[in-house]
Amino acid sequence: MPRINFQQQLVALKDKLLAMAALSQQALGLSLEAYIKSDMSLCEHVFEIEAAINAAETSVDDMAYDLLAKEQPMAIDLRFILSVIKINGDLERIGDQASNIAQRARANRDLPEISLPVDIPEMGEKAGMMIRTAIQALLEADAKLAESVLKMDNEIDEMNRLVQAELVEVMQQHPMVSSQALNAIIVSRNLERAADHATNIAEDVIFWVRGSDVRHKFSLAEAD
Repeated sequence: MPRINFQQQLVALKDKLLAMAALSQQALGLSLEAYIKSDMSLCEHVFEIEAAINAAETSVDDMAYDLLAKEQPMAIDLRFILSVIKINGDLERIGDQASNIAQRARANRDLPEISLPVDIPEMGEKAGMMIRTAIQALLEADAKLAESVLKMDNEIDEMNRLVQAELVEVMQQHPMVSSQALNAIIVSRNLERAADHATNIAEDVIFWVRGSDVRHKFSLAEAD
């Protein structure tokens, strides 16, 4: 009976984490919409969700550490709980990235609306896809799906590099729009960081399911 109860607690822990993941995805999507549409009401909604994410992070951590201390799990159950703790931190950071983007939307509020030669919505869509796929891999315990997230990371890194280069050039040639360009650079950087957190989540899913650490393997492959 105690073992059955332990498995039920693991399911409850996973459900808590998935609920937090939904909040993080919602916050990022709304922050990007707030930036694109200059919608200040959406900014406030993002800040409210971020507060809920912070509270959820504490709740998930408390439950995970409690299970580690009381149940002393072994093998795959231990890997799952350790992965939950790490994924929990990455989800909280995605919430922070969403808040940063919403702050850039607010910073643009009193500035003239201009067209910049970068596609922030496309970058946001790719980052969102990475996060959704990583969470789906977590939900389904699918290491192969998680691996597909790792392969997307280079693309969004390159998009961020191009955005930075394009907007630095804009700032040099048109100083009067430097504030808008700088805000776009910060948004791009936060989307790239959110994608990095999706990659971290995918790596933790692979660790949980297979018991293998792929972080250094992929970094070495990229170096080659």
